[in-house]
Amino acid sequence: MKNLKIATILLVVMTIGFSFTAIEKITVKGSDTLVILSQKWAEVYMKSHPNASIQVTGGGSGVGIAALINGSTDIANASRPIKASEVNKLKARYNTLGVEIACAKDGLSVYLNKANGVSELTVKQIGLIFAGKITNWKEVGGVDAGIRLYGRESSSGTFGFFKDNVVKTDYSPSCQTLPGTAAIVNAVKKDKYAIGYGGAAYAEGVKDCAVKKDDKSPAVLPTAATIKNHTYPITRYLYMYLKSKPTGEIKAFVDWILSPEGQKLVVETGYFPVK
Repeated sequence: MKNLKIATILLVVMTIGFSFTAIEKITVKGSDTLVILSQKWAEVYMKSHPNASIQVTGGGSGVGIAALINGSTDIANASRPIKASEVNKLKARYNTLGVEIACAKDGLSVYLNKANGVSELTVKQIGLIFAGKITNWKEVGGVDAGIRLYGRESSSGTFGFFKDNVVKTDYSPSCQTLPGTAAIVNAVKKDKYAIGYGGAAYAEGVKDCAVKKDDKSPAVLPTAATIKNHTYPITRYLYMYLKSKPTGEIKAFVDWILSPEGQKLVVETGYFPVK
């Protein structure tokens, strides 16, 4: 009887141990632009895949890629392409160039307060505003009032993409950096003379600025159609980066994200599918 009890206890312990080892943990870290979408992906995926445990955190694209390099995350979310210097660090540590997966498309909106009389700007004008070269709304057809700038912190992929593709120089020292797109939207919503930038999905309580590629081009709002066909001038891909080709549960999760079911959540969150 005593031996039977011991055998039963051992069987229970082995069963519990097996149940723990059967759970595969996946960590996702990086772009704040992708946090809400990634959390939805994780939530829906785990409902139909009980053996997967997916943890999603933000911090910015640079933070996510740094975590990928130091081995503390499986997937790095980024709203900008990986830098050559970051690829070199991956190669030095893991002897791999990494794997880039475009998982969604996004229009980078320029946010204006709803009371602002200005409704459209050229890409050049937006760049000059954030560089501090245009400082008054009257210079772009608005009222005589100073322009107040709100932007992301330097670890943000949105910060880097906007700098490289729109500002094309250093940001104005007067640009107030805020930790997350939602904070920028909130600031612009409360400030009549403010301007900010961020993902199109976050534009609630503010108005999107219609953007002109140049003086002769039409002004275009960020919509599903204009982002899909690239007529909206500030369009970008959103990425997932991995150290190497995914396998096991990570591969299953990535494949599901790119499937019609995963891409449907992209649309529901306010972004746009890659295909």
